[in-house]
Amino acid sequence: MNTDLTPVPVNPAALPAPRGYSHGTLSGNTLHLGGQTALDENMQIVPGDIVEQFRQAFGNVLTTLREVGGVAEDLVSITIYLTDIPDYQAHGKEIGAVWRELAGPVYPAMAGIGTTGLWQPEAMIEILGVAVIADDRLVRPPAAK
Repeated sequence: MNTDLTPVPVNPAALPAPRGYSHGTLSGNTLHLGGQTALDENMQIVPGDIVEQFRQAFGNVLTTLREVGGVAEDLVSITIYLTDIPDYQAHGKEIGAVWRELAGPVYPAMAGIGTTGLWQPEAMIEILGVAVIADDRLVRPPAAK
């Protein structure tokens, strides 16, 4: 097991450049995935409904995970913050299909939490998580200067 517990920021070039936060923080084999909304590469929330926002937000989570050699099976916990729980529930089958398309039939421990608002006013969803990555796949980014 990787014993280097020094926290290292994980900021994939494919995601918007963070300011004042990191998309993820790697410590040892554990990746703490920062909250991802449905921001696209232009720092805009993708147009569409909760399903489209879920697709983008979860895709951003997976992009950060892949940056350090992780795969969906490495996810051990996901927390989903929602501004409209009934809307999410009404689209559950569609969201489940998107999950399976992006991650396969892997379901880590999950929680869905209702909130009155997120950082971007047009965001309907924010996803954060934790992953544990096997040594043989782990790609540790260089420490920030």
